[in-house]
Amino acid sequence: MAVIVARPDLNFWERLYLPSIVGGMLITLRHMLQTLWRMVFPRRHVAQPGILEMSATGLMTMQYPEEKWPMPEGYRGAPVLVMDEQGREKCVSCQLCEFVCPPRAIRITPGSIPGTDRHTNVEKRPKEFDIDMLRCIYCGMCEEVCPEEAIFLRKEHPIFVGTDRKEMVRNKQELYRLGGVLPRPIKKWENK
Repeated sequence: MAVIVARPDLNFWERLYLPSIVGGMLITLRHMLQTLWRMVFPRRHVAQPGILEMSATGLMTMQYPEEKWPMPEGYRGAPVLVMDEQGREKCVSCQLCEFVCPPRAIRITPGSIPGTDRHTNVEKRPKEFDIDMLRCIYCGMCEEVCPEEAIFLRKEHPIFVGTDRKEMVRNKQELYRLGGVLPRPIKKWENK
C-alpha cells in the first residue's frame, strides 16, 4: 500500500529560488576571495626535492617517483606472472585462476609448448593470458589457487596506468615483464 507524504506549500519567495541562487553565489565568491588571498600572501615555501613538508592543507608534500609512502601491512598488490630461474613460464594453463576470479578479470587461452621440447606433449602453456586491471579487485584468490605458483600479487606501488580501457588490459608479455623471475620451492621441470 502506497503512503502519501504531504509536502508543504512553498511561499512566493521560495518559489523564486532567489535565496538559493544568492547563497550559492556567496559561497563561490568566498572561495574565490580565499584563493586570491592565498596567492597574494602565501603561507609556506615550495618543498625542496627530497624533503617532506607540510602543505597549506596539512598534508605532506612528497616527490613521487623518487619518494614513496611505505605500503600498509596486508597490502596485496597487483597480479603479475613470474618465471622460474631458467626463464621458463611457470603457468601451465590450468585456468584455475580464471575460474576462481570473482569479477572475471582474467582471460586465458591455452596453448601447447612448441618445438622439440621434451615437455611438448606433457605440459601446456598459455597462448594468451590477459588481466583486465579495471575489473581486478586485488582479492588474491588467483595467487592462492595457482598450483604452480605462477601468479603473484606484486607488493610494490601501483604500476598500472593508462589513458583508455585497452591500455588497462595487461597481456602475457607485460605481466611476465612486471613479474620477472621468482625462485620458489616448486620445481616442475626437474627429473626425479
